[in-house]
Amino acid sequence: MALVIAGALCTSLRIDPLNIMLLNLGALVYMIWAMRIREMNLVIVNAVLLAIYAIGLLGVPGPL
Repeated sequence: MALVIAGALCTSLRIDPLNIMLLNLGALVYMIWAMRIREMNLVIVNAVLLAIYAIGLLGVPGPL
């Protein structure tokens, strides 16, 4: 949870790309925890978040 909060703080302070890295790490840790407790809804949500954050981290251009 602290990683997600730190990522959100970095986003509000416009500290790039640290914000995306922290949010990615937070989603990954939360997804691993969700796998351990076998909560598939959280696994799916965090897998989608990881994909979105990875796109932002890699700078893949999208349609405007």
